Amino acid sequence: MMNRRQMLKTTAAGTAAMLLPSLSHAQAYPSVQEVLFDSEIPVLGNLVGDVTIAEYFDYQCPYCKRGHRDLLDLVREDGKVRLVMKDWPIFGGASVYAANLVLAAGEDYETALNALMATPARLSRDEVDETLADAGLDAAVLYGRYEKDRPRVDGILARNTSQARAFGFSGTPVYIVGTKIYRGAIDRAAMIEAIAAARES
Repeated sequence: MMNRRQMLKTTAAGTAAMLLPSLSHAQAYPSVQEVLFDSEIPVLGNLVGDVTIAEYFDYQCPYCKRGHRDLLDLVREDGKVRLVMKDWPIFGGASVYAANLVLAAGEDYETALNALMATPARLSRDEVDETLADAGLDAAVLYGRYEKDRPRVDGILARNTSQARAFGFSGTPVYIVGTKIYRGAIDRAAMIEAIAAARES
């Protein structure tokens, strides 16, 4: 892993990438452990996969939603990828509300996540509720779970936001594949290349 003085900017499939700095040389940055292995965030895919992808995303980000299904399909097909969805609600109150409900959903996490990521555009709180209802989930029940689980959920969002600011992210999506940061939308072919590069490093 590169230290702060050795950070390199490269181009991979048209997407700017840089390595996560090591904590010992970059006290202002979160560590790889904090970014990729936050034990309070649900994990999809292979829990002990050989490559971790973390995505900073917002439920109202059209680029996040456009690539979500392809990413899930790729993770399933690969079989050895660990996927961490890092809520970074930057598009206002409806985004925060959606993140609160989904992170409190427990065993229904993936159902709630996928339902909201399948929506076509911006969301209001009512549209969040309606989307979850269509997926068989009761928003009022989920909000009750959030109220009981508020310290954990609020802590996740605070940590994700702090990390995004520390790295200077300017919008969603941002993907971290292994220890490389890819800013902006990334297509399937580029993600396959990123995973392969992570395995080689």
